[in-house]
Amino acid sequence: MTSLLVIIVLVLLAVALWQLTKIFDLTQVGSNSDTSEVATDDDNNVQGYIMFAFLAFLYIFTIYGLFKWGPLVLHTPASEHGLDVDNLMNITWVLIFIVQAITQALLHYFAFKYKGKKDQKALYFADNNKLEAVWSVIPAVVLAGLILYGLYAWTNIMFVDEDEDTIVIELYAQQFNWKARYSGTDNVLGKANVRLIEGVNSLGVDMSDPYSQDDIVVTELHIPKGKKIHFKMRSQDVLHSAYFPHFRAQMNCVPGMVTEFAFTPILTTAEYRELPYMIEKVAHINDLRAKKSVELVAKGETALDPYAFDYLLLCNKICGASHYNMQMKVIVDTPEDYKKWVSEQALLVNQVKEAKASAAPAVDGAVKQDSTKVGDSTAVVKIAMK
Repeated sequence: MTSLLVIIVLVLLAVALWQLTKIFDLTQVGSNSDTSEVATDDDNNVQGYIMFAFLAFLYIFTIYGLFKWGPLVLHTPASEHGLDVDNLMNITWVLIFIVQAITQALLHYFAFKYKGKKDQKALYFADNNKLEAVWSVIPAVVLAGLILYGLYAWTNIMFVDEDEDTIVIELYAQQFNWKARYSGTDNVLGKANVRLIEGVNSLGVDMSDPYSQDDIVVTELHIPKGKKIHFKMRSQDVLHSAYFPHFRAQMNCVPGMVTEFAFTPILTTAEYRELPYMIEKVAHINDLRAKKSVELVAKGETALDPYAFDYLLLCNKICGASHYNMQMKVIVDTPEDYKKWVSEQALLVNQVKEAKASAAPAVDGAVKQDSTKVGDSTAVVKIAMK
């Protein structure tokens, strides 16, 4: 209701301003106002100063944004390749900022200096080889450097040697959740097909494949520190994107194909929580939550729980109505804790067998009951015939 009232007030103010301008125009009837619609020196001066004012606004807002929202960007990377990604991003931002500052300053300065003046004619140059060489060669060299550095970083990140010691994990995306399938002791994922999805086998794993006999399916991702993780990604329905913000990793999950990405975590969850910037950030968030909880409790609602940092796997593609909530908790363990956690997980093949075993008695009972009914109906028919 409040929003509607605000909209109505704004509309009425707009109508009032429009009427005031009409009244002002009527008061100017008969005056010696200039109606030629040709810009005068005064008009050009005003436009020149407006250009300078916009330039000042542009720079002031940029600097304000750096101080206001700068601390909100991702901080320390938690993966081995994260530093390369951050360096590439920072170099790009610095170059963009320098180029933007110089070009915008020159654009607005020349717009003011060479503004229109009475009886002044502009000089026209058909071409200038030196200027064209400067503004062609410098951007070409800079962009070539960025591209080469980007390709170098991309190759280092994406290349996974077949003989390299990795842990193979499948990330399975579906609206609107994630599941992870571990390749087990053989480090080879069993075959899978969406046509095989049934009951607890929600990933469609081919249980007749020998490699699937030690696969593990979970809804909370655990990975060990210092070990390269080779992710293989599938999507059940639409295009998703597996995004690990703190690990600087992202890869699309495409229906009908398997995409891959690999990275090595370098900080456990516990270690990342102890970073000074993260301690400060968590304290700030909990302070905001405490203030919000006071308001909620006053209204008779439940207070917010305290926030604790965890790595997250997010979907970075708008995949539907609940896209915002498509996430999975990621825990980076020490190698010892990871081995212990894996040993405690149930194998998918055992889960499938248990599900079939629990369903079998119910099926048998249903069959017997149906056969009894058939027998009774047969007897009734025989009596009727007699």
